[in-house]
Amino acid sequence: MDLGRLPVELWRLILSYLHLPDLGRCSLVCRAWYELILSLDRTRWRQLCLGCLEHRHPNWPNHPSVEPWSWRQTFKQHYLASKIWTKNTQDLDSSNCLSLFRRKMGRRRLCIGVGGEFGSLRAALAAASPYDCLVLLPGVHEEQSEVLLKVPVEVVGQGKLGDVALLASIDQHCPTVRLCNMVFMPARFSSMLYKTTSGYVQFDNCNFESGQLQIHAPGTCQVKFCSFSQASIHLRGVALCVLENCEFVGSENASVTVEGCPTSDHNWACKHLAVLAKSCAASTWESNPASCPEAKWDSEGESLLGQVRMCEIVVGEEQSSFLSAADVQALLGSAQEDTGFGTNLWTVKEEEYPALDSNSSDSDLHSDSEEDAQAAHKLPYQPHSLSHTLADVKDSRLQSNRLHALQRDLKLKSLQQELQQDKEAQSLANCLQGCIIRQCLFRDGKGGIFIYSRGQAKLEGSIFRDLTYGVRCIQNSKVIMLKNDIHHCKASGIFLRLSAGGLIADNNIHSNCEAGVDIRKGANPFVLCNKIHNGLRSGIVVVGNGKGIIRSNQIYGNKEAGIYILYNGNPAVSGNHIFQGLAAGIAVNENGRGQITGNVICENQWGGVDIRHGGNPILRNNLISGGYSDGVVVGERGKGLIEGNTIYGNKGCGVWMMSSSLPHLTNNHISHNSIYGVAVFCCNDDAGNYLPGQGGSESFQEEREGAGAENDPHSEEECVAARYHINVALVELNSINHNGAAGLHVKSSEALNIITNVIHANRDQGVTVLQSSQLTRIANNSISCNNQSGVLVEAECQVELRGNGIYANSSHGVISRGEGVIAENDIIGNHRCGLQLLQAANMKVTKNRIQSFQDCGIALFDEAKGLVQDNLIFQGRSKKSILRPVSNAEDCVIQNNILLTVKKRFDVECMLSNPPPRPHVEGGAPGSCTAAGSQRVSCITSRADGGCHNHGSIFCTVL
Repeated sequence: MDLGRLPVELWRLILSYLHLPDLGRCSLVCRAWYELILSLDRTRWRQLCLGCLEHRHPNWPNHPSVEPWSWRQTFKQHYLASKIWTKNTQDLDSSNCLSLFRRKMGRRRLCIGVGGEFGSLRAALAAASPYDCLVLLPGVHEEQSEVLLKVPVEVVGQGKLGDVALLASIDQHCPTVRLCNMVFMPARFSSMLYKTTSGYVQFDNCNFESGQLQIHAPGTCQVKFCSFSQASIHLRGVALCVLENCEFVGSENASVTVEGCPTSDHNWACKHLAVLAKSCAASTWESNPASCPEAKWDSEGESLLGQVRMCEIVVGEEQSSFLSAADVQALLGSAQEDTGFGTNLWTVKEEEYPALDSNSSDSDLHSDSEEDAQAAHKLPYQPHSLSHTLADVKDSRLQSNRLHALQRDLKLKSLQQELQQDKEAQSLANCLQGCIIRQCLFRDGKGGIFIYSRGQAKLEGSIFRDLTYGVRCIQNSKVIMLKNDIHHCKASGIFLRLSAGGLIADNNIHSNCEAGVDIRKGANPFVLCNKIHNGLRSGIVVVGNGKGIIRSNQIYGNKEAGIYILYNGNPAVSGNHIFQGLAAGIAVNENGRGQITGNVICENQWGGVDIRHGGNPILRNNLISGGYSDGVVVGERGKGLIEGNTIYGNKGCGVWMMSSSLPHLTNNHISHNSIYGVAVFCCNDDAGNYLPGQGGSESFQEEREGAGAENDPHSEEECVAARYHINVALVELNSINHNGAAGLHVKSSEALNIITNVIHANRDQGVTVLQSSQLTRIANNSISCNNQSGVLVEAECQVELRGNGIYANSSHGVISRGEGVIAENDIIGNHRCGLQLLQAANMKVTKNRIQSFQDCGIALFDEAKGLVQDNLIFQGRSKKSILRPVSNAEDCVIQNNILLTVKKRFDVECMLSNPPPRPHVEGGAPGSCTAAGSQRVSCITSRADGGCHNHGSIFCTVL
C-alpha cells in the first residue's frame, strides 16, 4: 500500500487502534511502514505502556511526571523482563536439536476465589501443571498454613492493584515463579511473606505490607514496580538480583539487607538478569534526565543553596575573573539561569590596597623630584638567588597567567574522565554482582540499605530521604552508588566501616543531620564526582583509620567542615571544590592525616584548612582563596607539610599558626590576604580571637578509644611526621606578598625558622617579631618594598637575622629592641635607617652591607648595646653613616666598619658584586637554605671611622 495516498497524520490515527501483534506485523512490511510505526511513540506506544496492569509509569516512583525518551523501548524492556521467568525451559534441553521437536508449552488459566474453579490457592496449586496461570479473583485470599510452590506457575491478581489481597506465607521449591498485581500481607502465624532458597522469583506490580521477603543463594529474584510498606527484603549470598522502580516506606529496620559474599553457584536466571541489567543501564539516564536533581534544588523545587556567588580575583590593574559565571556553573553542575551568578562575593579591589601594586618598588613611594637624586645613590640588588621569584611577584601579568593556569589545572573532572584514568574505579562501576537496585525510593523509615559480611550491592538512580540512615556498608562489603539522591537523613547519608569499600560517584548528598559520607574503621571507598552540600554537620568524615580516595567532588554549604579527618583517618583528597561552607573547608584533627592535593577551597566562613591536635596532613598544590577567615590554620599541636599552595585573598591571615604547632610551610604563594600573610601566635595569647573548633563538634568516642589500638605502625601509609620530620616549625621558600598587614607576624613562645622566603610589598612590616622567648631564625630571605620596615624586632625577643636581602622598604630596613645576631645581611635602599637599635636592644651586628638613601646606615638610641663590627656601610644622600649613643658607649662597641661613598657609575655597578646581592641559596634548590659565606676582606687600604672622604670614590678594598 502506498503511504503517500493518505496524510501521515491520518495513518497515525488509523494505526493507533491496532493491538500489539498487529503493530508488529505492520512494522515488517517495509522501511516506510517501520518508520511510521516508530512515529507512534507518544501516542499508541504510550497507551500500551501505561495501559498494562503489570507495569506502572516507567519513572515511578521517583519522577512519574517525567516521560521516558522512548515509550516503545520502555514497553519492550518491560515485556522482555516479564518473560524472564519462562526462560529456564530452554536451559533444560540437553541439545539444541531437541528444540526442533519441542512441543509448544500449553498453559492453563485457573481461577481462584468466589465464582472461580478453586476456593483457595493451595487447592489450585495441587491441580496446576508447570507454567499454568493462576488468577486470583478480587477479594481477600487467606491461607491458614505455609504454602509450598513445587511447580513453576504464574500467580496474577485480577483487576486493579489493591483489588486482590493475599494473606499467606509462601515457600518456593521450584525453579521459577512469577507473581503479579496483588497485595501481600503476612499470615497470622508468620511475618514471612515469601522465601526461596534455590529458585528464581519475579514480582511485578505488587504491594508488600508488614512482612519480609527472604532470598537465599543460589536463589535469586527480580522485583519491579512494587511497594513495600513496613516490609523489607533480606538477600543472603545472592549472586545477582534486580530491584527496579520500587518504593520502600516506613521500615522499622533496613528496607533491603544484603548479607554475604555473592555465591559462585549461579542460578539459571543470573545470565538473563545480567543481560537485562546491562541493557537497562545504558538507557536509564537517557530516559530519565531528572533522575538525580541538581544540588541546589529540593523536592519542592526550592533552592537549597540560595544565591550562588562568584569569587573574582584581581591582580594589580588586571582583573582576572578567576571563577567566572561559566566556571561556577560548571562547578555547581548545570545551573538554572535565574540563580544569580553575577553577585560578587569577594573582590580584591585596587583602591583597597593603594600601596600594594604588584609592581611596587622603592621608586613608587616617592615624588618625581626625588627620583634623580635617588638614582645616583641607588645600588643594584636585583640579581640575587630569589630574584626570579620576585619578578613573578612584581609582574601582574605573570600573576594573572599563573592564576589562569591554576584555574585550568584545578577544573573539576567529569565521572567519565575519572573512570578513564582509574581502572579500579572503572571496574567497580561496571561490576554486576550481588543486589542491583535501580530507580527506587526509600523514605520515612529507619534505614535504606544495609550491606554486611562481604555483601555487595549496586545502587543507581535511587532516592533516599527522611530515613535514619541512607546506606550502611560494613565488614568487608562493597557498595557501588551511581547517580543517587540521599538527603534529610537523621544520621549520616552513607556510612562505611570495618574495611568496607566500593564506589560512591555522581550522587547528590545533601541536608543530612550528620555527615553526608562517614568513613571509619579501615573503610576505603572511592568517592568521586558527588555533590555533597547543605549538611547540618560535615560533608565527609574520615575517622578511626578510615581511608578513601576523595576526588572531583563539589562540597559546599555544610554547617561544619566540608571534609573532617581525625583519629588516624588517612584519605587521599584531590581535585575537589570545597566552598561556601559555614565552618572550615577541610579540618584535620586528633592525629588525622591525609594527602590533600589539587583542591579549590574558597569562600568558607572559617579557615580554608584547619589543622589541630596532632593533625598531620600533606597539604599540597591547593588553591585556598576568598575565605571569610584565615586561609590555613595550624592550631595547637598541629603538624603537616604545607607545600605549593596558592593562598589568596582571604579576609583573615593567609596562614595562622600557633606556636605549639610544628608545620613545614614551604613553597607556597601567599598574597592579597586582608591581615597577615603568615601569623604565629602563642597558645594563650591572641588565640582567643580565633574559633577553637573549626572542624566541628562530632562525637567520636568509639574511635577515640580504639584509634591507637587499630593503628598499624608498619602500614604503607606511614605517618607524615616520619617522612617530613622537623623539630622546629619551618617557614621556607614561600612568596608572601601584597598582604594587608605584615607579611610575617611572630608572637611565639617556641623556636621558629624563617628561611629563603620572598616577602614583598606587604602593607605593614615585612617581618614583625613581637614575642620570641626562644630563637627565631630569619635567614636567606628577600624582604623588599614593604610599606613599613623590613624587619621589626620588639623587646625581649631572640632573633638571628642572617643572610637576608632587605631592600627598598618604606621605613627602616631593620628595627630591633630585642637580642640576637644580625649578620651577613644586605640592608640596602630602605627609605630611613638601614638598621635601628632602640631601648634595651642587645644585638651583635657583623658583616652586613648597609645603605640608606635619606638617613643613617646604623642608628643606636636609648640604652641599646652590643657589637657593631666589620660592616660595610654605603653613604647615602644624607651623608650619615653611624649615629651612636653617648651614655652607654662602654656597652656598645663599634669597630672595624667600612664606610664608603658612591660617586661613579662604575662603583655603583661593583658595590654588591662580590659576594653578589643576598640572599644566597646554594644550588638554588628547595631545601638548600644555607647562605653562602661572605668573602673576607683580606686587606683594607683606606678606612674611615666617623665620616667619609669628599674628594673621590672610596672603594679601596682588595678582595
